[in-house]
Amino acid sequence: MATENTHNSSTAQPLTIGLIIIGDEVLSGKRQDRHLHNANKLLRPRGLALSWVKILGDEPNRLEATLRESFANGDCVFCFGGIGATPDDRTRQCAAAALQVPLKRHPEAVAEIEAQFGEAAYPQRVKMAEYPQGAQVIPNFFNRVPGFTISNHHFMPGFPKMAEPMMEWVLDNYYSQYFGEQQIEKAILIHDGQESEWIEFMEAFEQEFPELRLFSLPKITDEGKRLIELGAEGQKNLVEQGIKKMVVEVEARGLIWENLY
Repeated sequence: MATENTHNSSTAQPLTIGLIIIGDEVLSGKRQDRHLHNANKLLRPRGLALSWVKILGDEPNRLEATLRESFANGDCVFCFGGIGATPDDRTRQCAAAALQVPLKRHPEAVAEIEAQFGEAAYPQRVKMAEYPQGAQVIPNFFNRVPGFTISNHHFMPGFPKMAEPMMEWVLDNYYSQYFGEQQIEKAILIHDGQESEWIEFMEAFEQEFPELRLFSLPKITDEGKRLIELGAEGQKNLVEQGIKKMVVEVEARGLIWENLY
């Protein structure tokens, strides 16, 4: 199966990755999204991370405008949903309109759909082989109905069981040169703490560990007790150094703390 790269192969700049999750059923809450969770599960072991996520309904004007904008910014974008053959599946059409190219039946996709469904591929299922002109197929290991890749965008079905292995295939075949050391995340839980009391420490922490992503999540228990989840994400050795720095400071302040993860 062809794997010609359609993305910028330079590793001078880090890879910026976004998700577009499409479907009225997600916006309405009828279906709970799993793509964000699955994407992080695939990206983190490869030393990659998401920069942004958008959830859109099936409204074509908004979808086309969003795709036009994301095609222009050069990000690597994984799009989930709306590539079926029913009238409410409009992603293929909107992608073509955003790129100002026609829809064309991809021979490789037609062959896969025919191999899976035989004569039942016609007249409706074969429509799922209609991609924006110039697209390449993404193999679907679940039911052989491919997704497609074009202009740094990778379009997959809305079903997570199908989409997850397809996204993994895209990462390994198109973006392996961007893989790096696995990022980890660790945090401690500080009891009886208020974020405002930790601002100066956090500012100094970011100066000392610029490669880490510092995060602070305040919590209030049902009993009204204030807690702070304080942690960092990045390369393992740096994260461990950063957590030790936090623990030293917590203990110097005489506060109770516990490891979270």
